[in-house]
Amino acid sequence: MTRFDYAPAPESRAVVSIADSYGLFVNGEFVPASGAPFPTLNPATEEVLAQIGEATAADVDRAVAAARTAYQGVWGRLSGAERGKYLFRIARILQERAREFAVLETLDNGKPISESRDVDVPLAAAHFFYHAGWADKLGYAGLGGSPAKPPKPVGVVGQVIPWNFPLLMLAWKIAPALACGNTVVLKPAETTPLTALLFAQVCQEADLPPGVVNIVTGAGATGQALVEHPGIDKIAFTGSTEVGKLIARSVAGTRKRATLELGGKAANIVFEDAAIDQAVEGIVRGIFFNQGHVCCAGSRLLVQESIHDDLVRRLKRRLQTIRVGDPLDKNTDLGAINSATQLARVREMSAVGEAEGAERWSPACALPERGFWFAPTVFTGVSQAHRIAQEEIFGPVLSVITFRTPAEAVAKANNTPYGLSAGVWTEKGSRILWMADQLRAGVVWANTFNQFDPTSPFGGFKESGYGREGGRHGLEPYLTTGATL
Repeated sequence: MTRFDYAPAPESRAVVSIADSYGLFVNGEFVPASGAPFPTLNPATEEVLAQIGEATAADVDRAVAAARTAYQGVWGRLSGAERGKYLFRIARILQERAREFAVLETLDNGKPISESRDVDVPLAAAHFFYHAGWADKLGYAGLGGSPAKPPKPVGVVGQVIPWNFPLLMLAWKIAPALACGNTVVLKPAETTPLTALLFAQVCQEADLPPGVVNIVTGAGATGQALVEHPGIDKIAFTGSTEVGKLIARSVAGTRKRATLELGGKAANIVFEDAAIDQAVEGIVRGIFFNQGHVCCAGSRLLVQESIHDDLVRRLKRRLQTIRVGDPLDKNTDLGAINSATQLARVREMSAVGEAEGAERWSPACALPERGFWFAPTVFTGVSQAHRIAQEEIFGPVLSVITFRTPAEAVAKANNTPYGLSAGVWTEKGSRILWMADQLRAGVVWANTFNQFDPTSPFGGFKESGYGREGGRHGLEPYLTTGATL
């Protein structure tokens, strides 16, 4: 096998200006936080990038009040067409500042610059473009109301997003909320707040009315204060199932709506008639994209027994070409684990896999001395009873399980507490349709994996949460046909 060596091709950090410290974005302005500052790190080097203000309950209260004032004032009086203009403007600014956002995302998150540049930022802009188009057409969405009397917004929305796709998750949340006429208080993850704070500058540049978007930074206590605030009409959360359950309990019995996009343990199912090399590329994308920090990652590979040995051999050969290292290098395929806490989780679960008897394999690759790093890892000989086949690891770790028949594949794929996504690889269209009907997963990809589009709804079943984001279905949680709140 020939392996080509590449000269380093680092992206310049000069396009990004990072302040020493950041406050909160409330009512259209940056204001100091009341809590003690905390650092945000570059996970590839452990360098402190900036000090971030921690929002207290009083800060959250001010942000919610600003959002309520904007909702009952200037934003609430705008037509859908006028709201759409603001979303179009935000989308264009994101495109114009795409390189800046991509570099900052990679610095703060650890993902390869090629992913930030080619996936995250373009998709974030696409979500604002797409939802801008819906802003004056809500009466035609079939979600209540009529063209003459379109459905009304819910009100003030509290949104809590994770660290794996900081800018993209922001777009998934804010774009539909604004398109439907709501105002927003958003809390980014404590380890990746910088692109959300840069987005606040975009809101200023777009002349978005003060209070329409507010951004409060902090850890779990800040998120709890936002979720429990009586002035919030709807909660939108993406994150762990454990936290999602706490949120569901918190809003139970209240008038608040909630949508929860939680964890996953997706099955990537390969039949013997599949195009094997194409499937191998889909497997790699399914689990090693974004270091496996993907809720819908294809972390369980279900392969038909007759092709198991051949597919695993080809997969290992392919993994020997993966480049692990500097996320700002345009040649890098696998970047840094987002935090020391997450790295400890990945190491713990990998050790559990070995202790339970699965066979562990990783390609030979030199990991940087500083930062949070984990080599791409494959476990074979995995059974349904293994913890690595049941629990979400959220890292670059793949479990390989065999099956003989389509019915067995379905049974094993569905044997999980989660139900977010799945992939099916076969040349038979009828089998794809049958599998999609049998699988308890919100999204089923056919002969591909981890493909996203603003027009397509995304969400799960069981412990993967409820509600949908994206597409026409993603508008529904932000609308009501009842009285305006």
